[in-house]
Amino acid sequence: MRQEGTFMTISRRVAFIGALLMVLAPEALGQTKVGTTIGQFLLIEPSARMSAMGNAGVTMYSEASSAFYNPGALGHLSQSDAQFSYGKWLADITHNYAGVALRVGQVHTLFLSVTSLNSGEMDVRTVEQPLGTGERFNVQNLAFGAAYGRRITDRFSAGLQLNFIQERIWHSSLQAFGINLGVLYQLPFRAYLGASLSNFGTQGAFDGRDLRIRFDQDPDRFGDNSSLPAALYTESHPLPILFRVGVGIPWQLGEMNSFHLAVDAAQPSDNTSSMSFGGEWTFMRTLSLRGGYQNLFQQDSETGLTLGVGLQYGVSRYEVRIDYAWNDYGVVGDVQRFSVGVGF
Repeated sequence: MRQEGTFMTISRRVAFIGALLMVLAPEALGQTKVGTTIGQFLLIEPSARMSAMGNAGVTMYSEASSAFYNPGALGHLSQSDAQFSYGKWLADITHNYAGVALRVGQVHTLFLSVTSLNSGEMDVRTVEQPLGTGERFNVQNLAFGAAYGRRITDRFSAGLQLNFIQERIWHSSLQAFGINLGVLYQLPFRAYLGASLSNFGTQGAFDGRDLRIRFDQDPDRFGDNSSLPAALYTESHPLPILFRVGVGIPWQLGEMNSFHLAVDAAQPSDNTSSMSFGGEWTFMRTLSLRGGYQNLFQQDSETGLTLGVGLQYGVSRYEVRIDYAWNDYGVVGDVQRFSVGVGF
């Protein structure tokens, strides 16, 4: 009776927190507003492992980048972990991610992360000088995150992450703050349920010296000041809120093999809902083969098949991981990611 009562109590907690996430994400339900949010780089998944599994990561918890998908997964980490990921994004854009999760005691985990998206240098072109002005510029986006995860019971954990976001185009930039929160619950039959809300935060608008102009208030009038100092005004836009819910089921296939299935449903604030799923087969706890499909049912989606491979090996008391992922993005090409992680 006591065990049944504990199970019912945890179930009610999961239901309550899931309902809370839904209340906090009213803008993320039932709307299609493609191209109306800032901070799109916040939706680029950093983990090569989870990217190869269709980016169905809301119930995954074995590496530092799990916090990207669900801060609640931090409470389920069995050890401290550090991870670095490099992604060759579309149009030769580079995406880098670094995260460190530190366990404090038996139930607390602290997490720090930094995300960078860089376009590389490009020529400045204008209508009058379409071949270039001789100047160069770049686009750089940065996000700094700090999170806390807690294992509330042996099956249930919750987490919260605060993010500072900056986008810069040449000499103009915007700033915003966002919150990620999530929960992870292990069912009695070893399946996992997870839910998370990402990028719930402030709006941002570009400002900077690139928006300073000279303005002629009355072009038809001569003799007045035709070069008044002025500034262009840019509207504020919200961050791309993303609500995820998913299930993960690990199977132990004898002493040498294991298989992990993950399925996520996602509802972004600026697009239609979708489903992603993936699987991972691991042999001798060393070699992993992965595959999946991303953003199934999303309207006009260019993403699809995902594939990857991973190696992990114990060195002294450290666990070293190397992962690779390939993602199909249809007519715009493909994306490749590499991740290196160390558990300690």
